[in-house]
Amino acid sequence: MKLQMICAGMAACLLSSHAFARDSIERYSIDAALKSESGVIDSDVGLYFAGQQHPGVAKSFGVFATSKKTNAFGKTDEAACQHVLLSAMRELQARVRKEGGNAVINIKSNYRNVEQESATEFTCGAGAVIAGVALKGEVVTLKK
Repeated sequence: MKLQMICAGMAACLLSSHAFARDSIERYSIDAALKSESGVIDSDVGLYFAGQQHPGVAKSFGVFATSKKTNAFGKTDEAACQHVLLSAMRELQARVRKEGGNAVINIKSNYRNVEQESATEFTCGAGAVIAGVALKGEVVTLKK
């Protein structure tokens, strides 16, 4: 009987722990993220965050969004957020290739549908086990 009460108490704690889940939303350096894992981002597709200068647009394919999550367990929030930013950027690059463009311009953070424009920082949400980044940008062909 005592064992059953202990098990019931533990189950109640586990079920209620969701209410205490951490979800920290922070801004981190794009440059630091790019340097954190060299060779992850391909150089054949240009990535220009909001406010960064780029050549003129020859053709626009529209605005596309990505939302990526990663395992944050055992990692600092910054390390997990850097990793997931790179994953989101690679997904944007894949979209450029699919559409036939050569760049993404005006990239903005769009975590929880809250747009944040910055040429130097991105927004990331991190919890105890998951970190996430959402980006949106315009897929284009830039003039040469």
